[in-house]
Amino acid sequence: MGDDRAAVLFVTDLAYPARGRRYGDEDVFLTSRLREEFDMALCHPCDAAALMGGFDAVVVRNSGPVLHYREQYEEFRRQALAGDVRVYNPLTGRGDMAGKGYLTELTAAGFPVIPTVDRPADADRLPVVDRYVVKPREGADSIGLSVVGRPELAGLSWAGLLVQPLVDFRYEVSFYFVDDAFQYALYAPDPERRWELTPYPATAEDLAFARRFIGWNTLDRGIQRVDACRTAAGELLLVELEDLNPYLSLDAVPAERRDAFVAATVASLHGFLREPGPTPGSTPGPMPGPAPASATGRE
Repeated sequence: MGDDRAAVLFVTDLAYPARGRRYGDEDVFLTSRLREEFDMALCHPCDAAALMGGFDAVVVRNSGPVLHYREQYEEFRRQALAGDVRVYNPLTGRGDMAGKGYLTELTAAGFPVIPTVDRPADADRLPVVDRYVVKPREGADSIGLSVVGRPELAGLSWAGLLVQPLVDFRYEVSFYFVDDAFQYALYAPDPERRWELTPYPATAEDLAFARRFIGWNTLDRGIQRVDACRTAAGELLLVELEDLNPYLSLDAVPAERRDAFVAATVASLHGFLREPGPTPGSTPGPMPGPAPASATGRE
């Protein structure tokens, strides 16, 4: 390793069979660029806890849904928080990193989010519609997701479930940030082909929407993706705030924006490494019961 270069452990599952995404291609590209600035090593998420002690920082990238390796992830978190381990994104995220409970919290606080509840006592917070989406808190890639009619809500067990109205939307759009700096936006014009993404010309109003959630999350460092849908009425509603391992769709981004994203990530990592490290034994808050995972499968 170079004398003046930080050693970075890059956590990725290069072989994960993600629908519509090529984890391996994206992370091979990204590490090829980061290697210009850092000494890099790649590992599978199940190996991160055993290997991370020999590195200056651990970067968690396209590591796949945590539900596939929950025990190993919880051990990784435990060891990282018990020792002086720099994890990027830092383990203080309030979005998907901490589970899906934030969707109910944001709903109660009046944020522009798809209304979400997790107990029958709050069912009256949901709009009256014909169909509702029921998904497990620990779900990903649409595992366990179902659509039910309103009469069926009365028979739900509710344990470990989130309930949302089935939203009639025109398209999905994602806003990508490094730290608190906007990088680019992509959208899927056809809701039936949600991984055929194209650059989206974000307006000032769009960015104000996205920045509300970046500000709420209070992560000083890291890569975040704000996923939203444009409803038939024209408003944006949050689908999820991905702050654990957001897929970046860099292959859909023009070369100059891709280069700018890499430069922003390099600068963020250098700044992260210059800051005081975590205090051994500190904790960012309790880990929720269910493993964090994507609500929509768009890690």
